[in-house]
Amino acid sequence: MSLINIRLNNIIKKFILLILITFTSSSIKGQEVYETLPPDFIKTIEFFGSSDEFSGTPIISINETLNLKFDDLTAAENDYYYEIEHYNFDWTPSKLSKNEYLEGFDNIRLFNFVNSFTTLQPYTHYELSFPNENTRGLKVSGNYMLKIFNSNKELLFSRKFIVFENLVNVDIIIRRSRNLTYLDKKQVVNFEVGRDDFIFRNPEQTVNTVVVQNNDFNTAIYDLKPQFTQGNRLIYRYDEESSFWGGNEYFNFDNKDIRQGTLRIERVELDDLYNSFLYPNFLRAGNVYTFYPDINGAFRINTIQGDDIDIESEYAKVHFTLQNSKDLENGEIHLYGRFNNYVLDDSTLMKPLESQPNILTNELLLKQGFYNYKYVFLDKNGNFKEGFISGNHDVTENDYQVIVYYRDIGARFDRVIGTGFGNSENIIN
Repeated sequence: MSLINIRLNNIIKKFILLILITFTSSSIKGQEVYETLPPDFIKTIEFFGSSDEFSGTPIISINETLNLKFDDLTAAENDYYYEIEHYNFDWTPSKLSKNEYLEGFDNIRLFNFVNSFTTLQPYTHYELSFPNENTRGLKVSGNYMLKIFNSNKELLFSRKFIVFENLVNVDIIIRRSRNLTYLDKKQVVNFEVGRDDFIFRNPEQTVNTVVVQNNDFNTAIYDLKPQFTQGNRLIYRYDEESSFWGGNEYFNFDNKDIRQGTLRIERVELDDLYNSFLYPNFLRAGNVYTFYPDINGAFRINTIQGDDIDIESEYAKVHFTLQNSKDLENGEIHLYGRFNNYVLDDSTLMKPLESQPNILTNELLLKQGFYNYKYVFLDKNGNFKEGFISGNHDVTENDYQVIVYYRDIGARFDRVIGTGFGNSENIIN
């Protein structure tokens, strides 16, 4: 082979390698980003906007205050820092630089922390609110991630939040399914988007939507396209595509009085910490629906033993029991709720007793308060069924929210131009 051919082959190889590196780099940059789960010593993450009643994944207006609270069970007054990042509709990193979406600075230490007072479990309670003197505000709407780092710049945990502008109206109607098979089991979200002074350009490509039930993004429905338009309004009247299982009302317990039992707590024992033993729960699938007020999976910290619930609330070992008669050969049962942002992992797994395999138990370390929870079935493929234990009903009371994203032709990021709320309490046919 001639020297020219050798050099030509080397050039071609370098060119191919450069293309592969560029493609790989682009693929990494374009990957969807997920929340980082906290380590075991970080507990009770409360994340909410100033207008929110309960913690969850905040969906806030662009001028609203965002609040974060969490406890560090090492009680060592560790140094933690926060950063804020902007994302596209699909949770891939946006192309905006930090000064294009952030007013002020991040990578700032959390200065607001205090140690617990008179609790058996010592902990340091941290709080963060912004806008603040360092992070003065957010310039644009869209998807965001709040990241908490330790003093070694290691990512401790992260949580998503969404910022919207009030540019369009989002009107929601909750209906029963038109499919007779699911008439008494599913709820369908129909909605309209628009405002007289807002003109959509090419909405099939520029508009994206997310429909969320009870602030649970695990079951959210993404990217429904408008079926037709009426003037400046986009109409979404899907049936199957925008349907959710109705589920059932959540179980609950309240241990704000840590020292004695209640209607939901059978007994309390004290060793190194308080132990709250809940009354057993039973299979509800197949039973007639019974209304019982809940807070749709949320939780609220509370104690009657102190004045400051943030630092005087105890941590208790809460013992859950489920009597199950269903076959679990192809999956497992997990606890489910907003107490850990709807995460399913080893800590939420219900395990059978050796002597009585039809009785499942679990124990969670939870801060005093009022909690909603339910049991869900997770199969071997990672799919879960909310109604496996509790059943599904069309009349179950659920909250719904529709989030509308818009990227105008030539724009560099996805704006959230409006959001709407609905509730299935007044479901119609």
